[in-house]
Amino acid sequence: MAEGTIVVGVDGSEQSVRALRWAARQAGLTGAKLEAVTAWEFPVWGGLTAETATFDPERESAKVLLETVQRALGTEAAAQVALHTRKGNAAEALLKQAEGADLLVVGARGYSGLKAQVLGSVSLHVVQHAPVPVTVVRGE
Repeated sequence: MAEGTIVVGVDGSEQSVRALRWAARQAGLTGAKLEAVTAWEFPVWGGLTAETATFDPERESAKVLLETVQRALGTEAAAQVALHTRKGNAAEALLKQAEGADLLVVGARGYSGLKAQVLGSVSLHVVQHAPVPVTVVRGE
């Protein structure tokens, strides 16, 4: 995978921080470029209010993405990561970004017991439909 690409889904959660750290270590081992992706959608409920009229979901998503990458990897390492903010469904955005990549990495909630057998909706969809190998980083 030398000089390849690893795509990782980032949503600001601790699960995505763990996935990002795992992907960064893998990129370091293989020489691959690292791309962090987040997605946003307009809510289907409610209307515009004075508060939501000035809310820019793309700008806010990009801010969360940058802050999460910096928190996970540090400012210097974060500067080496390509950041992508996509409008739309998270799973579909990840699948689109992964086209031509070598690996797709996503986080999953760290449930225990019976719930441990169930992946989250995004990770499940990605595992079932990805055009490349997928690594799902589970909880501690």
